[in-house]
Amino acid sequence: MVNTFEAHDLLWGMPPERLPANAPDWVLDALAAGQPVVVRRALSGQGLVAVGVRGRLREQRYATFMAVDAVQRCVKPEALCQVPVDRDLPALRALDHLRPLLDDCGWVWGVSGSAGFELACGVQALHEGSDLDLIMRTPQSLDRRQAQAWVKILDSAMCPVDMQLQTPFGAVALREWAGSQRRVLLKNASGACLVADPWQPLEHVA
Repeated sequence: MVNTFEAHDLLWGMPPERLPANAPDWVLDALAAGQPVVVRRALSGQGLVAVGVRGRLREQRYATFMAVDAVQRCVKPEALCQVPVDRDLPALRALDHLRPLLDDCGWVWGVSGSAGFELACGVQALHEGSDLDLIMRTPQSLDRRQAQAWVKILDSAMCPVDMQLQTPFGAVALREWAGSQRRVLLKNASGACLVADPWQPLEHVA
């Protein structure tokens, strides 16, 4: 299988026995329970993909690598937009509120973070104080005025909402791009750098 996975994709199939010997017990328990791992932004070796394992607690996050040939199933954030929910939580109410606006925006969007994890596998990862994490795939430039308009829309929801813009060269926080700073932080597998325009890689600076 070719590694075409992107950050925030959820992958099933990682065998617990391929974890390092010093992996915490909660990591083994999560994989033994059949939970997916989350693709993260990091360089990986041939035939591997960088992933993270989520535990029940917020501080339980474990970075490791998964063999691409072990992947049995992949769910992308955009596949979770219309998944029905049966829990009444602020983050899920915010998703219901924003869904029609996002559906009509002309961009591909998706659900990531705790909400995406819960929608994908049914594990109750959200609580009353959870934020809603979203992504928007923006292969073409989204100008700052458009970003500012989206911040106003997200702020109309009933819980804090964070959105990442996924450019061809990495991800930038919508709220940062909507701000007044001249350069913003662009994150990709190689790390992070300050850029004047996330859609123009030649503008990267150290």
